[in-house]
Amino acid sequence: MKFKAFFTDDGISLLDKRFLPAMDKVGRICHVFLTPTHAMLLHNLLGATAAGPDGGGPQCVAQFAKDLLFREYNLSSRNGNQIAFSVEVPLLQRALRSVLAVHAQPPAAGDAPGAPAIQVRLVNKLPAGSRSATPFLTFETKGARAAVVQDVPISRPLSRSDVERLQAALDAAKDLPQTLVQVPDLPQLQSLVDRLKNVGDLLTVAVTKYGDLHLQVSTSLVTVGSEFRKLRVVGDRANAPVGDQNLTASTRMDMAVVRGEALSVQVNMKHLVKSLHCHLAKPDYTFYGIAPGGACLTVVFQYFIPGTRLADKSISFYCRLPVLDPGSS
Repeated sequence: MKFKAFFTDDGISLLDKRFLPAMDKVGRICHVFLTPTHAMLLHNLLGATAAGPDGGGPQCVAQFAKDLLFREYNLSSRNGNQIAFSVEVPLLQRALRSVLAVHAQPPAAGDAPGAPAIQVRLVNKLPAGSRSATPFLTFETKGARAAVVQDVPISRPLSRSDVERLQAALDAAKDLPQTLVQVPDLPQLQSLVDRLKNVGDLLTVAVTKYGDLHLQVSTSLVTVGSEFRKLRVVGDRANAPVGDQNLTASTRMDMAVVRGEALSVQVNMKHLVKSLHCHLAKPDYTFYGIAPGGACLTVVFQYFIPGTRLADKSISFYCRLPVLDPGSS
């Protein structure tokens, strides 16, 4: 089992400034999954999706084409050239920032410009006082005045059966809802959720085929909600009924569910708050949708190729939130 690669400048910047801060807010530990074509950061893909009243927490998938992150990429294993392991995200961040600080040192007078690329590789080392080798993800680079080696402890690489389970969970998570609505103002949504979380722990989310996103918290004493209307729709869509404008938001949503033009689910407020932290990865577009049958609430983040309005297919980032009831369809 071998892995050795050299980061591109854009790739290590994406991880350091955007995706690792976002993943750290979702959960302290994530899986790194390396394949011949992609590198991925995965949260909760192997966790139970219905563990107690809170569910298993949100699943998050950040997938990158290998050429986006690395300019050289050597990977081999007996598991179909796939390697997966878990790592603490804060330790990964700390190591990246350490090697980036050395890498950024300006060259001394007379030295050739340009620092060596930052290398990352899997190694087994024998810690002091230990009788068995421990796996590490090692980062190395040289600056103008120093060199640095950062060892990040990782779990034992996953077995073949666990890698297969991880791939199966990843394949299952790729199915998108039939209707997605674009939320143009993610900070506004985050501000709304910050207010709603003070009311209750359970949030009802509904999405219509004509571009409405409805959020509501109900307790024995009060019902508080808000509605985003006429959002951009991707996928299955329908025309909004003309006679619904004078109805209350909750009545409109109930009628849309009955007509089969909307889906509604209930999620844990803490899970939605965690998924909203993914805005730290600075997506260009954010979409919300509900899987068929109310299986989960899905949040899809879209990126553009820099300087264009074309979708960047080398990045895929999305979250799936477990639901606390079977939903309505």
